[in-house]
Amino acid sequence: MTDLRVVPPPLTLPSDQDASGRTLGDEELALLTEVIRSGTLTSTKGPQVPALEARFAELLGVRHAVACASGTAAVHLGVVAVDPEPGDEIITTPITDMGALSPIVYQGAIPVFADVDVETCNVTADTIAARLSDRTRAIVVTHLFGNPCDMRAIEELARERGIPVIEDCAQAYLARSRGRLVGTIGAVGCFSLQQGKHITTGEGGIVVTNDDAHARRMRLYVNKAWPYGEANPDHEFLALNYRMTELQGAVARAQLEKLEAGVAQRVAMAERLTAQLADVDGISTPRALDGDAHTYWKYCLRVDERRVPGGPQALAAELRVGGIASAPRYIQKPAFRCRVFVEQNTFGRSRFPFTLARPEAVDYAEERFPGSFDALAGILVLSWNERYGEEHVDRLAEAIMESVARLQGGAS
Repeated sequence: MTDLRVVPPPLTLPSDQDASGRTLGDEELALLTEVIRSGTLTSTKGPQVPALEARFAELLGVRHAVACASGTAAVHLGVVAVDPEPGDEIITTPITDMGALSPIVYQGAIPVFADVDVETCNVTADTIAARLSDRTRAIVVTHLFGNPCDMRAIEELARERGIPVIEDCAQAYLARSRGRLVGTIGAVGCFSLQQGKHITTGEGGIVVTNDDAHARRMRLYVNKAWPYGEANPDHEFLALNYRMTELQGAVARAQLEKLEAGVAQRVAMAERLTAQLADVDGISTPRALDGDAHTYWKYCLRVDERRVPGGPQALAAELRVGGIASAPRYIQKPAFRCRVFVEQNTFGRSRFPFTLARPEAVDYAEERFPGSFDALAGILVLSWNERYGEEHVDRLAEAIMESVARLQGGAS
């Protein structure tokens, strides 16, 4: 049967993969020019990265910030700070990027996956508590899409058990949990400067902490465990080169001064979209806990397949007709279904460190993770960035409402 519907012109939205959705400009060029003219591109000699670290620490109100090569490196530094023994367990989420998981394995620890809340896709104090053991060395919480985990409850649980919390804030710049900036609540906060984050240097990361010992250990690790500037330096332990270059530092310094305005725009436009979608049958918009502030790395819808035939996949297909890209499920499967965990493909054929794991720690049976499977099945993730304006949001809302109506009408 011929489809006779009138298709509107494709909606062109700003993209964080190019200049249309990024705030890169003259400010970054000016600092980059300083670096090039100085001829000093390494952060061990130049001023840009130290200046970035000082400004970032000031912005978050913490004692220490350490820049590094990527968001993955940032999480690795957080794990390094707590210094697990081989076979120690670190509780984390199955709905995250592999960059937040591989550092755990590289340090010889076992990622133990906690289930998530269906609505927020975040771990909770209850799901973490269910996975604690006498081998738990740390907890990694990921503030997914910019929406803070319930840090008050998680912090209370961790404090009772004497377990440090590492916050993965790669998607959550300036998000707040009960008024406190994420990244400043746990022992270490980890941030990413990858292309699509709130601010970017293409690749890059930053860790923050108020703990002097953690800060020293992380700074050493960035520099192959060589203590620059200290008396009688030596390579103190096994470590990598995770340094950020002065070129990245220059871009990050300029980007950082645009962060607050960019976050404010993301939030304002997200609230505008939420208001317009409030009464759409079968669609649930993002919800932060009372007293929390969501900063919208992405805008995540929940699509009720009982009310919207075909669910997220069908809605994504409808939106695609109008030129709007979206991501059903966010990731196609929980991280523990990836081959690295299923087959324990690590170092040669050794399977290390999984050879040290308790059987329960690596039991990935589906019935243990009802929230994770239900959460992924019901979400549709929309791209978002600081260049979205009212016209973009209004047309996006219209496209979503029309697409939902078509799907519901086709089922009647």
